[in-house]
Amino acid sequence: MAATKVLVVDDSLTMRALISGALERIPGVEVVGLADGAAEARELVQTLRPHVMTLDVEMPGMSGIEYLAEIMETRPMPVIMFSTRTTDGAADSIEALRLGAIDCLPKPLVAAPAEIDAIIAKLGKRIKAAKTADLKAARSAAATGVAPPLDWNGRVLVVGGDASSTAMLFDLFATFPANGPPTVVVQHLGPGLVEGMVAKLREKVAPKVEVATDGMAIEQGTIYFAPQGEAHLVLDAWPSGRLRLLARDPVAGERPSISLLFAAAAKAAGANAVGLLLIDGSEDGGAGVKAMLGAGGYAFSPAPGGGYVLARGMASQPVARDGLAAMVIKQCSKS
Repeated sequence: MAATKVLVVDDSLTMRALISGALERIPGVEVVGLADGAAEARELVQTLRPHVMTLDVEMPGMSGIEYLAEIMETRPMPVIMFSTRTTDGAADSIEALRLGAIDCLPKPLVAAPAEIDAIIAKLGKRIKAAKTADLKAARSAAATGVAPPLDWNGRVLVVGGDASSTAMLFDLFATFPANGPPTVVVQHLGPGLVEGMVAKLREKVAPKVEVATDGMAIEQGTIYFAPQGEAHLVLDAWPSGRLRLLARDPVAGERPSISLLFAAAAKAAGANAVGLLLIDGSEDGGAGVKAMLGAGGYAFSPAPGGGYVLARGMASQPVARDGLAAMVIKQCSKS
């Protein structure tokens, strides 16, 4: 199998060395070039034809965010961003993910072996996922128009995704009216990014968007994101349910766990639960989808050949990406 070719773009010589060194230790990955900015990267993209790019958010001249927007417009490819660990960096990271980057990782602070090993693990996982990444950036929320009020049927929506799902989440929630279905989200993001995701969504969508807290009532017209930290997020009952944070061990290596949220929704709401899994569920999410279907609920999940599948019990139907938002709203509407 041919190696995955990666181009590393960073204005820091030290960072280029650290990132390329980490990449070269990942089986099946070949670093084909190093660039110190957008101008050099453009030339190398044309000559080297990389499969994946790593890109610094904070570069002099044309920023990484600006260059990412250009890439997604002219030559879409999977891009993994690297950003500083600051509040401003978190806002830039979310914007990069909204534009179509498949992940945004914090820059290493030191060249300590433990930190480099952590970077290698993350990069290896993301490069593997890059082969099937959906590279469409989020559309402008304004372009979708004002959604009509929802004639809600009483179902709760639970959503699972990761950093690569960011553009999809902006697309989805931009179609929700202010009284959209009560929605609970577990999104696997890097440190400090959940708050940035919530802040950016508040600027773009009609429903309220909150970081969940323990005991918070689940209400129509609100989207709740699981906080990062030491707890899983579940709902305890339906209807009139509340969100609960459970300080338990990771499930399938993740905390909060998508599967645990979905399973809790299945137990609490049964046929009144709708699950939307935006990522491959082989590591986290797949078990939750099975639990939801076993309880009589509805579940959307990625189809092997592209797009999505809506299932309930043994029945299923294909759903195109462009029609996903409308189908989700349909499952939560009386009409």
